[in-house]
Amino acid sequence: MGLSQPAVSRTLSMLEKRLGEALFEPGRRPLRPTIIGQQLAEHGRVIFEASQKASETVRSFRAGSVGTVRIAGVPFFMDAFISRMIGEFQIKQPDIRVDQSYGNLPELESGVASNRLDLAITPLGLVDAARGFTFTPILPGRNIVACRIGHPLLRKRRLTTKDLVDYPWIAPLPGSPLLADLHAILLSIGMSEINVRYSGGSLLSVLNYLEETDALTVLPHSVVFAHRKDRQVTVLPVEIPQPARTLGILRLADGARLPAVERLAQHITTRFDDLRQLITRHENSIVWGMGEDRDPSR
Repeated sequence: MGLSQPAVSRTLSMLEKRLGEALFEPGRRPLRPTIIGQQLAEHGRVIFEASQKASETVRSFRAGSVGTVRIAGVPFFMDAFISRMIGEFQIKQPDIRVDQSYGNLPELESGVASNRLDLAITPLGLVDAARGFTFTPILPGRNIVACRIGHPLLRKRRLTTKDLVDYPWIAPLPGSPLLADLHAILLSIGMSEINVRYSGGSLLSVLNYLEETDALTVLPHSVVFAHRKDRQVTVLPVEIPQPARTLGILRLADGARLPAVERLAQHITTRFDDLRQLITRHENSIVWGMGEDRDPSR
């Protein structure tokens, strides 16, 4: 115990005086606790163990190895990247709970501002984040037109944006930045509307629909890259207007920096640092515009 024998004797004497009861049977050697002494020892053991657990909880919290992180983001990126990154993170940090939800920028800003969210994953334009927020870029924005592998347009020797109006389209989710991007594509080819045959689906439903039809849709290039090996969906190599946006992490500028939140944010940032070069290499492998030698499966 790290105490001298006289110090222990004084402590026991003070406890017995306070209780008005003997803790040990008088004159017995070795010491034998009285009934009340034994009962108090059992309570003391529970208190001591609880104190140790409380101290360990504080140490773990400060180290960022326990806690809850509330994160939300735009649906396609959450499904394509972030949910997998959360799984990787929790393999190493199993005692951190992650509550994930979805939303577009207005809902995400409201959630962060009201302290219902710790982190938001969202594309943001060139303008700075709204006052009171900080924004950490993790991936430059790049949109593409996506289609199934084997789509008739992939066999055209000369592919232009005007070819895009001959096929049905999947409209992005309402409120999604991709919806504004689709309108920008229409303006660039002088069209006011296109044949929208399917809309409002999740990322999984959009990929399923693309694989079964000759429909086209606008997707972030990184999302198609994430599913390049497990889905029959590819990039239609035609140049389209690009948004001035970057995917990043939105949070309160003056909010509390909880250790578990910081650890997950750092994990996501590091994983995107690793992915950025691979995504850029995949983008550079696509023969944009026209040509006979492009490989639709890439």
